[in-house]
Amino acid sequence: MADTSTSHALAGKVVSHAIWAEDGQKLAAFYAAALGTQVSEPYRDEEGNPAAFPVWVGDVMYIFWSATSFKAPRWPQDELAFHIDIAFDDVEAAEKRLLELGATKPGHQPGGEHWTVLLDPSGQPFCISGTH
Repeated sequence: MADTSTSHALAGKVVSHAIWAEDGQKLAAFYAAALGTQVSEPYRDEEGNPAAFPVWVGDVMYIFWSATSFKAPRWPQDELAFHIDIAFDDVEAAEKRLLELGATKPGHQPGGEHWTVLLDPSGQPFCISGTH
């Protein structure tokens, strides 16, 4: 019989995702608008300067860090450590709005009819698709 006390002790829950960018505040504002929420009070660095900008979506927090050494990936040449997928009821309208908010649409679109790749204002790819 399996030891369930160990598996229960190790059953975690993701509570936040940290995303680096040259301008964390700008990227937080972009994703907050895309997800229909707001940027919360920033976390401050050792000198008291705003450095990390939280965006809550339900009970999960996305933290956008300002990192002076940040370099956007050269996609699709660079492999990605991760990316975000966002589903919308009206993908066409969402794409138009995201482009107005500062996203760009690269020529390379590997998703066919399944998803669309956009680059957020920091140059990082994310995908949009319909809610199925």
